[in-house]
Amino acid sequence: MDGEFCVCRWGKERAFTQGGEFWFWARTDVECSLLCPAESAPEDAEQREDGWKGFRIAGQLDFSLIGILAGIAGILAEAGISIFAVSTFDTDYIFLKRENAEGAENILRKNGYQFA
Repeated sequence: MDGEFCVCRWGKERAFTQGGEFWFWARTDVECSLLCPAESAPEDAEQREDGWKGFRIAGQLDFSLIGILAGIAGILAEAGISIFAVSTFDTDYIFLKRENAEGAENILRKNGYQFA
């Protein structure tokens, strides 16, 4: 995915009335988080972590498929690369710090993964 992403955090009362082409937000009983392109992040974030590169797992992933995200996460964990993962109904996404992106891509290629 193009561009740099960031993860923002607020207390549980933050409401979102706007969004960009890629905004992924979640609310729990203790917090509200947003993953979005860095340039479109709201300025009122209580906490913000910049420098994320995003990868979309190709194709629609049926709920019966097992271990796709775990396989990727496991390979990267063995290499000491942490990820931030989010999922929609059809698609999984992984985000990792930009400085780890090239190394992660090389490791995944060596393990049979392809990149478009």
